[in-house]
Amino acid sequence: MRIGFKEIEVGFPAASETEYEFIRTLIERNMIPDDVTIQVLTQAREHIIRKTFEAVRGAKHAIVHVYNSTSKAQREQVFRKDREEIKKIAVDGAQMLKDLTEEDGGNYRFEYSPESFTGTEPEYALEVCNAVLDVWKPQADRKAIINLPSTVQLSLPHVYASQIEYMHKNLAYRDQVVLSLHPHNDRGTGVADAELGILAGADRIEGTLFGNGERTGNVDVVTLALNMYTHGVDPKLDFSNMEEITEEYEKLTGMPVEERRPYGGALVFAAFSGSHQDAIAKGMKYRNESGEKQWTVPYLPIDPKDIGRSYDADVIRINSQSGKGGVGFILEQHNGLKLPKKFREAMGYTAKRASDHEHKELQPQEVFDLFVENYENKKSPYNITQVHYKQHNGIIAEVTTEYEGKKNVILASGNGRLDAVSNALKKFYHLDYQLTTYEEHALEKSSSSRAIAYVGIQDKAGRMYWGAGVDADIIRASVDALLTAVNNMAQA
Repeated sequence: MRIGFKEIEVGFPAASETEYEFIRTLIERNMIPDDVTIQVLTQAREHIIRKTFEAVRGAKHAIVHVYNSTSKAQREQVFRKDREEIKKIAVDGAQMLKDLTEEDGGNYRFEYSPESFTGTEPEYALEVCNAVLDVWKPQADRKAIINLPSTVQLSLPHVYASQIEYMHKNLAYRDQVVLSLHPHNDRGTGVADAELGILAGADRIEGTLFGNGERTGNVDVVTLALNMYTHGVDPKLDFSNMEEITEEYEKLTGMPVEERRPYGGALVFAAFSGSHQDAIAKGMKYRNESGEKQWTVPYLPIDPKDIGRSYDADVIRINSQSGKGGVGFILEQHNGLKLPKKFREAMGYTAKRASDHEHKELQPQEVFDLFVENYENKKSPYNITQVHYKQHNGIIAEVTTEYEGKKNVILASGNGRLDAVSNALKKFYHLDYQLTTYEEHALEKSSSSRAIAYVGIQDKAGRMYWGAGVDADIIRASVDALLTAVNNMAQA
């Protein structure tokens, strides 16, 4: 009820003593909110109807839902009755609902279902429903519900919708009737049946959370409601904490919600594919930069945050299929790192190898640990312990290095501090590479005012090596980034 449902079918009280006692407990303990109407189901048989009325006695608001099967197959094979005899069952049941309500003085509304509607000739279904309505004579302040169940899905959704449209256009008392649908899911198209049925004129849907129900289940109202939401129609239901709803459902029913169940499943927003992750990351960046209000992020039908999911934990998932976009997104969201494009690619391959080797998905902290281990502040085999600069025809750097236990002081010039340090390493140790990439930024997620620098170098064979340096002094951070890149080249 916290989700916002105002009409809830609570049982078939004549089916078992358990269901009867359950409904009596709800009423006698005053457990039904004043703005909620309970609904109970009964066959159009006298003793069952009477038991149902005993069950709902004292309810402030109730819908008594009576049904009988009308399909050709049921008439011929199960009941062995003709059309008139089957219609009489419906009419007699409708009359009994009316009479018992007047006797009890209850505030009950009525609902009728021609069960197995999809297997019933449309003109005959209309004849039976209109006969029932002639008994009830619904009014604007007390509308009757005519419910048209797809008890067994027998056709494509557009055929069901055509049947609904026929009833919508030809029902008697139409303005005083709530036209309701009850789609099952035998063909796996319960949601499609419901959506097309609404377009065909229906006013109301009966369904269940996550499609629970007989055989393949009833229409999933979670999927149906959120599908409407994606098209700008407010279903007036609160699914803003889907994880809590899912957990409560699983606890109460003992049935799991499948990982790929639309909207509610644990993996429904998860992107493992590298190309998907890259598109999502770019879409999120575009959204932030452009101020786009309509949700248009690739591969995500709705904003996961609208149902209480997070981008980092639920959307971008890192495994052996992942690529640079996903890994870069995780590092930026969790750690404030904004890797250069080619660096993201290298880090993506590092994460893929680790995931593939360990045969598992990597958590965000594990991705960051891989980054630190492979690309941050490496000081072996080369190390730089001190650097002093002076300006003279550019920059001259006095660089104190350590290599294989030996300390060396090297002088070299360059067009900037980092270039001068790089030239010192290349000059003394006969290293052959080109410094191709340098970027830096403040670490916004850091607890102190530290900065990070990224350096990319390319060897004579065209291979790229990367390094990052983190320090409160951006000059020192850039030197450490260069040193890490050089050490990665040396180790390779």
